This record gives sequence, C-alpha cells and structure tokens, in this order.
Amino acid sequence: LTRAEFERRYAAMPELKKAELIEGVVYVPSPVGFKRHGKQTHYVSTWLGHYEAATTGTEGGDNTTLRLDLDSEPQPDVFFRIAPEAGGQSSTSADGYVEGAPELAAEVAASSVSYDLHDKLRVYRRNGVLEYLVWRVDDEAIDWFCLEDGDYKRLEPDAAGLFRSRVFGGLWLDAAALLRGDLARVLVVLDEGLKCGDHAAFVARLAAAAKPKG
Repeated sequence: LTRAEFERRYAAMPELKKAELIEGVVYVPSPVGFKRHGKQTHYVSTWLGHYEAATTGTEGGDNTTLRLDLDSEPQPDVFFRIAPEAGGQSSTSADGYVEGAPELAAEVAASSVSYDLHDKLRVYRRNGVLEYLVWRVDDEAIDWFCLEDGDYKRLEPDAAGLFRSRVFGGLWLDAAALLRGDLARVLVVLDEGLKCGDHAAFVARLAAAAKPKG
C-alpha cells in the first residue's frame, strides 16, 4: 500500500491496535504477552522516561506512528527524540503524528525479530534514525546500532560493559542488568550518566537551541 491508503484503512479499523507499513507491506503483529514483550517494553520506557525527566528538550512515546517516507510508516515499541523546539530532526504534524525520523527507535523483538533486524532496520537507516536499539528477547541480547556514513554500525559497550549513547549525552545502559530484569540497577547506572559532563553539555546545547533567535 501507499502511506495514504494505509492511513485510510487504519483509520477505518478502530479496533486494530497496531499495524505498520514497512516498504509498502502492511504488518499486523499477533497479540503480545507480558513476559516476552510487555514487561521489556515497560522497562525500556521507564529507562528513557527517567532520562527525559532530567533532560529538558527530550521526549518520547510508545507505540507511536512515525511518518517516515511514502512507503513506510512504522509504529515502534518506543521512540525517543530531541524535541522539535530544541532542534530535533523530527516534527509533529497538525494532526498529531510524528513526521520525520526521531533520533532513537527501540523495538522489543521476540517473534518479530525477522523484520525488526532486516526490513525495518533498512527503513530506519534510510530515513536517518540515528540510533536503533533492538532487545532480542529469546536470544537474551540487546543490539544498539548507530548511524555512521549512511550505514548502521554496532555500538560496543565500554570497559565496564555499559552502552553510552552517542546522541543523548549521559544516556547510559547496563544491558546485562536490563536483560536480567534488574531495573533498579539500570536506573542507578543511568543516574551516574546523568551526573557526567556529557549530559551537562548536552542539556546546555538543547537549552541554547531552544532560545528564541534575536
């Protein structure tokens, strides 16, 4: 389908909770359970929400439609962005949709790993999503991709085993703690990142971008 026809049909089916247009193909996922999807999505949202609370000029949401291009309109489990008024690369349309690529997208992939790491990855890459996180539940693994020179490269953890975002200063993730469900540890590590100089510099940059010109 084209994006316009996809939106028309989606609007005509209010009982449908999630559908995505990926490279012109409509994907309607099966119902998801708590232990292999819902809990993991909640943890990712909590981690990013904690960061947002300390970082004016950032915002995110879950299961939000993204208008990316004429053939693709994904609905990621979680997205996170620099707010438009703080210089972010996406915008919000008059009818309330996110238009353009947010800085970060996150997917919890159990049964959907086949297209989350292939077709959807290509869509995110082509449209300029700067960071893409995939939690492969059945594999007990987390992939974090960063956009470099038009391609996704895997972000490697540091010597302490922590992922550190290249876009959002101070956004640190203890992936091992997240995988074992230790949310308290995930937030402790994030708090350490929020105290670092990278976070302070990022907040200052967002504040400067948000100041009215002139």
